[in-house]
Amino acid sequence: MLQTLIIAISVSMDAFAVAVGKGLTVRRLRAQDALKTALWFGGFQALFPILGFFAASTFSSYVEAFDHWIIFALLLLIGGNMVREAFGEDEENEGETPDFDWRHMLPLAVATSIDAFAVGVSFAFMEVNIWLSVALIGVTTGLFSAGGLCIGRLFGARWQKPAQIAGGVVLIAIGFKVLLEHMGILAL
Repeated sequence: MLQTLIIAISVSMDAFAVAVGKGLTVRRLRAQDALKTALWFGGFQALFPILGFFAASTFSSYVEAFDHWIIFALLLLIGGNMVREAFGEDEENEGETPDFDWRHMLPLAVATSIDAFAVGVSFAFMEVNIWLSVALIGVTTGLFSAGGLCIGRLFGARWQKPAQIAGGVVLIAIGFKVLLEHMGILAL
C-alpha cells in the first residue's frame, strides 16, 4: 500500500504543476472550479492506469514509441495558447468560467495522465489490487490538483499576465524536455 501511495503522489505531480499554472491564469476561482479540476485530473489519472493495466502486453510497445510526441504536441498547444491568451484583450467572465469547460480541461487531463498509462502497464506485472490502486491515484491526484489550483490562484491575483506567460512557457519547456529525453538528447 505504501508503494502504491508513493506511485500515486509521483504521478499526480504533473497534474499538480499544471493546476498551479491554471490557477495562475484565472481571475476568479470558485469552489466548483476546484472540484472540476479535481474530477478532471483525478478521473483521468485513475482511468489511464486501468487502460494500461488491461492493455499491458498488447499495446504498450506502440504507445511507448510515440507517447513523447503526444505529450509534446499537447503541451506545446496548451502552452502556446496560454501565451497567446495573455496578450489578448481582458475579458470579464460572468457565470461559467470557460477555462474549466471540457475544451480546456480534456487536453490537460490527457496530457498529464499519459504517464499513468505506463503505471497501469507496470501494475499488470505487480501484485497489486488494481481497483484500490487506481482509486488511490485518482483521489491523490484530485486533492493535489485542487490544492495546486488554489496555490496558483493566490499568486496569480497580483501577477496574472506575466504568470500566464510564464505558465505557458513552462508547459512548452516541459513538452520539449519530454521529447528530448525520449530522443536520448537529455539524460532521464
